[in-house]
Amino acid sequence: MKKYDYVIVGGGSAGSALANRLSDDPGTSVLVLEAGRSDFRMDPFIHMPAALPFPIGSRFYDWKYESDPEPYMNGRRVYHARGKVLGGSSSINGMIFQRGNPLDYERWAADPGMEQWDYAHVLPYFKRMETCLAGADAWRGGSGPLALTRGPATSPLFGAFLEATEQAGHPRTDDVNGYRQEGFAPFDRNVYRGRRLSAARAYLHPVRKRPNLTIHTLSTVTGLRMDGTRAVGVDYLRGGRQPRSVGAGEVILCGGAFNSPQLLQLAGIGNPELLSSVGVRPLVDLPGVGENMQDHLEVYIQHECKQPVSIGPWFDYWKAPRIGAEWLFARSGVGASNHFEAGGFIRSNDDVAYPNLMFHFLPIAVRYDGSQTAAEHGYQVHIGPMYSDVRGHLRIRSRDPLQHPSLQFNYLSTENDRREWVEMIRAARDILSQPAFDAFDAGELSPGPGVETDEEILDWVAKDAETALHPSCTAAMGTGDMSVVDPATMRVHGTQGLRVVDASVFPYVTNGNIYAPVMMVAEKAADLIAGNTPLAPLDVPFYRHGTGMPLWPEGDPRNDAAPGTVHA
Repeated sequence: MKKYDYVIVGGGSAGSALANRLSDDPGTSVLVLEAGRSDFRMDPFIHMPAALPFPIGSRFYDWKYESDPEPYMNGRRVYHARGKVLGGSSSINGMIFQRGNPLDYERWAADPGMEQWDYAHVLPYFKRMETCLAGADAWRGGSGPLALTRGPATSPLFGAFLEATEQAGHPRTDDVNGYRQEGFAPFDRNVYRGRRLSAARAYLHPVRKRPNLTIHTLSTVTGLRMDGTRAVGVDYLRGGRQPRSVGAGEVILCGGAFNSPQLLQLAGIGNPELLSSVGVRPLVDLPGVGENMQDHLEVYIQHECKQPVSIGPWFDYWKAPRIGAEWLFARSGVGASNHFEAGGFIRSNDDVAYPNLMFHFLPIAVRYDGSQTAAEHGYQVHIGPMYSDVRGHLRIRSRDPLQHPSLQFNYLSTENDRREWVEMIRAARDILSQPAFDAFDAGELSPGPGVETDEEILDWVAKDAETALHPSCTAAMGTGDMSVVDPATMRVHGTQGLRVVDASVFPYVTNGNIYAPVMMVAEKAADLIAGNTPLAPLDVPFYRHGTGMPLWPEGDPRNDAAPGTVHA
């Protein structure tokens, strides 16, 4: 049996970054096993930014998970897309790059054993991963593998949206990933030269010819090979049929919030009662495996537009050849943008310490799967609470590694979550009703004027909400009774030679899209695993509501102008 120093299970966001960093040592052998297929360079459904609705729901690109019937959403099953291709979900997501709020990481660090995961300690890893084309500074990196472009947000509808947020009393910010997250601004995107820049394209493809790096696609890991409590390799199916095994000095699970805890449970690592109930012999008693599951739920508030300024007509099928040709030959036109070019974060009330509501504006009325409303021209905001107190769980149904696990998110199950949803809808409607939209607004399409009371709002959310595709926290870092992963080493508690590096290790979901935090975790984990000296913490200021701090850093001349100073 062939043996590698590191076997990385999953070639998605975390696995791609980890493979790059660990294989940088030529004396270390690294194998990446990805269950999906390759992200072929000429595949427009992956690499054309505007084509993002097409892979979702397709069996060629998407593992097509769904939750169990959600008890607080009328028994609905909520669909969960997961990338079935090299690069994982970074090859099919919305390409929005958000780090979360600095106070997210202060919250992480407040848990026992998590002191080295505060903002000062994670910031250097965020900076190492990125080239912020809008400009590097104390908060942003300028020489990393992930090039980030700032959304132009120059269309009349984006202009109206940003003006309306100010009319509604919300501040503008220079950069939601910089000094101040709270406020509205153009967004960073994983779009470079008109193409999606997935984790695979940023981290894996530039180094895939390293002689010590091997990448196998169409390789589904079916189980961990354990010698007692030590992981010594994995079993997998190549091409869906051929059973194979490989030895490992270390096995690193990077399968995401669904697949990593599923493999742990199949190996006998988890809650002994659950494992015994499905015929798995318990090996390591870790009741937190699969628990603490968190996600972001979202809805779209859609309006018809009375001026022909939306991008709706461009998505008529008969215009696809022109869009494709412009993108293919010039990397320009409608196809070269993900169209999530601006948005922001606000607090739902003055008792909230930092923003808990997120807005993504889109100059078209369309669902994530590409289905449009009856209006030819429209616009919408994607909205949802960011750090809900709702908790769910993941549990294997049987010993069959190819059977999807049970997923129960419990959306809308807490009083606080329901209250934030009502505040969210009212805040969004307040913005969209400002005078800046008078020239464009032809009426609300969804949810519509029949949804006004708290009860009507919650009923609509229960019927219409979709996941924002940010599942996380199912193998949380920490040292408490329900923790799964050691935050100092990324090792699974009670085991040797077995680590987890992906969204499942978050103790709490971050405030925004989770792609950037996943990559940060992988960057930091690479140093922990390789035994490198960690990057030195960066003690830079960040905005805190209620401290009277100015919007801009001390000494910035913008603080002297009344419109440029914001005191909370």
